[in-house]
Amino acid sequence: MALLLFAPLAMAQSLRLAAAADLQSVLPPILAQLERQTHIHVDASYQSSATLATQIQNGAPFDLFMAADMSFPQRIISEGLADADKAVPYARGTLVLWVRDDSPFRQLSVHTLSDPALKTLAIANAEHAPYGRAAEASLKSLCLYDQLKPKFVIAENIAQTAQYVDSGNAQAGLISLTSALTERLRANGHYIAMPRDSYPPILQGAVVLKNSSNRTQAHQLLEFLLSSPIQKELAVYGLEPANTPETGH
Repeated sequence: MALLLFAPLAMAQSLRLAAAADLQSVLPPILAQLERQTHIHVDASYQSSATLATQIQNGAPFDLFMAADMSFPQRIISEGLADADKAVPYARGTLVLWVRDDSPFRQLSVHTLSDPALKTLAIANAEHAPYGRAAEASLKSLCLYDQLKPKFVIAENIAQTAQYVDSGNAQAGLISLTSALTERLRANGHYIAMPRDSYPPILQGAVVLKNSSNRTQAHQLLEFLLSSPIQKELAVYGLEPANTPETGH
């Protein structure tokens, strides 16, 4: 079945993928593998999950929606725009605290967040970005939200959050591990993972769009992402497999 699933198609095809911003550094090499194996070319658009969901609701012609949580795919399902009644979890994200190496915070820890020297903290907009929601939940769990809120530098999505802290527009940032593991941020700074029990699991889900003219190929891409080799490869880029024990899948 796997051979049939990934068999090259006779003609090159192009899929339109709406992908969460935390996938911007993850997907390009994986999509290149897909194209080599199946001749399916994917045009990916990276935005916050909320922005992409709104675009889909407004008729944007995507074939597959990969969000950074399960709620935005569920919104698409509720609107009758998906070809299934459940979103498919494809990965799990991790929230990290990142600073530049030339910042005053050499020994990074959760206590850095309550250091009086910390004047600005970049987080993603919680209304638009699941990682922003996780950041707020983590800070509230650690009883740090109220004291840090006046220091927030709000970004539209998690990729922009990483840009803010990397560029020095914020001293520290709560970003995705996928961003922290990019070549640029590994060269410029360091990070620690936020306590796993301080925020709800960032389970990332996908749906194929009902009106897609390439539904078969969209499902091929989804199955490719869920294959064992690709699930293992996701860890290199900062995503855990979808079927980790805490996800319940």
